[in-house]
Amino acid sequence: MPNLYATSDLHITHRGNEPFVDQIRPETPEDWLIVAGDVGERMGAVIDTLARLRERFATVVWVPGNHELWTTVKDPDQHRGEDRYRELVDRCRGIDVLTPEDEFPVWRHAQRPLVVAPLFLLYDYSWRTPSAEGAPLSEALRQAREAGVVCTDEYLLHPDPYPSRQEWCSQRLEYSEKRLVDIPSDHGTVLVSHWPLHRHPTEPLYYPEFAMWCGTEETSDWHVRYRAEVAVYGHLHIPRTTYRDGVRFEEVSLGYPREWSRRARGAVPVRRVL
Repeated sequence: MPNLYATSDLHITHRGNEPFVDQIRPETPEDWLIVAGDVGERMGAVIDTLARLRERFATVVWVPGNHELWTTVKDPDQHRGEDRYRELVDRCRGIDVLTPEDEFPVWRHAQRPLVVAPLFLLYDYSWRTPSAEGAPLSEALRQAREAGVVCTDEYLLHPDPYPSRQEWCSQRLEYSEKRLVDIPSDHGTVLVSHWPLHRHPTEPLYYPEFAMWCGTEETSDWHVRYRAEVAVYGHLHIPRTTYRDGVRFEEVSLGYPREWSRRARGAVPVRRVL
């Protein structure tokens, strides 16, 4: 029986992480792999890593994380915003890796057909702390600055040509919903997003202010509405399994060396989700 594996947040440019890519290997020739974002910051390194993984797995499905969308001075590729995302998509197609812009593949090795739906959604700052609820975004950002947890996205993730990340997020939500509603009603789904679709995975965050950069309230019922068998995500670097409304949520991130080196089980570069 083929397996469906998933990984995220490999952050291969961090010393100690890149060797784990060699540990991500299938058990059967028909195994699939989900890569839920944050392979790295440099476009060339991202595509090279995905190409290596595609050589091993029958199908590789990728969604971007915030790090892939950063435009850094060390990256020879200086695409920004939507153009950067489209360039990543084009290069993924060149190595036969599926993206949120491609036809959704169907996993046929479960009790019902499962559409593996890669989603690029971003966030809209709607996950606030109680003291920031209803306040202007500027106040929520001020609180985050005081806590010392402003996301680097504010400096490196450009929304061009959209006026803001919220506007870009809104466009991605509209696009994604149009595709999800077309899934046949007798099919379940594996929903894949770098950012969690529901807020509950952010509850263990040491700094709750950081949740602003982790998702959107607009997707809070997608796991139910779109018949998810499992929702796969990363971003938080809190790898675990949780449930909401009877649906399994899997965070599959590797994380930074300073994080996985402190865990009793050590680094877990890939997980079987089906």
